[in-house]
Amino acid sequence: MPTTPAAAAPTAPPVAAVAPPAPTATAWVLLLVLAGIWGTSFILMKKGLVVFSALELGATRVSVAALLLLPFALRHLGRVSREKIKWLLLSGVVGTLLPAFLFAYAETRLASGLAGVLNALTAVFTLVVGAAFFGQKLTGLRVLGIALGLAGTLVLMLLGGSAAAGTAPAGGSGNAWYGLFIVAATLGYGVSVNVIKRHLSDIPALAVTGLLLLFIGGPALAFLLVGTDFLGKLATVPGAWTAFGYIALLATMSTAVAMVLFNRLIQTSTALFAASNTYLIPVVALAWGVLDGEEFNIWHLLGMVIILVSVAIIHRAK
Repeated sequence: MPTTPAAAAPTAPPVAAVAPPAPTATAWVLLLVLAGIWGTSFILMKKGLVVFSALELGATRVSVAALLLLPFALRHLGRVSREKIKWLLLSGVVGTLLPAFLFAYAETRLASGLAGVLNALTAVFTLVVGAAFFGQKLTGLRVLGIALGLAGTLVLMLLGGSAAAGTAPAGGSGNAWYGLFIVAATLGYGVSVNVIKRHLSDIPALAVTGLLLLFIGGPALAFLLVGTDFLGKLATVPGAWTAFGYIALLATMSTAVAMVLFNRLIQTSTALFAASNTYLIPVVALAWGVLDGEEFNIWHLLGMVIILVSVAIIHRAK
């Protein structure tokens, strides 16, 4: 009995890639508020460094933020699995603890406005880390965006003259390489954004922030009290309490409050959208810097434009 050829298996229709959801109105509001808060953080660091060292400023910032959110951290401590703790610790160290010191150290030699511009590299490194470790697609246009971001950084550091007042010869070029501390900090931010999005998105934003600060706040506080002259300066140096007030405001708004808002933004949008607050942060930071008498020249403008164009390409490239 002759057999008929087997019927070809029906071919399933191709599945279209699911586009990420459009940002909600709440996400846009969070983005704008965060840009305002973080854009102001650079001038607050500058004011705190008038009295305190970079190590003291970084440790104070983390310690105060951790103490503010300690009740929320303790409330959620027993509800988090051991698997999540390693990701909270990683995010806390590379996304909060180290950047607090790196930015402060950079601003001992760099103008606060330019520190804010270099902070825009967060979006670049969010993509680089996402592509290297978290499966994000790295297209030709996105590679172009990364290259432009690094080119803009070089323009700022090598041509713009980027020193804080009174810390370098005319033009400030001798201190340009202090920008590398901010590059390292934004790389840490890129790691943290991806870790939170991939591994911690099921934990409330307040709990994420409180817990990661709990894990890093203890060592930071111990170092501040035992390893620095923080208390001595508060007791004897004129203007120390005013400088501490700037740092406390920095810790409250830019670390504790802003981190809660940012983690919420990451969880309700995409990692790249969350990192796009870097479009507006440089504008706010530069405005504060100019009001405080910092130089802003054509090379600064060119470097900023190149970096922001690179961020735009990264966000729009498919």
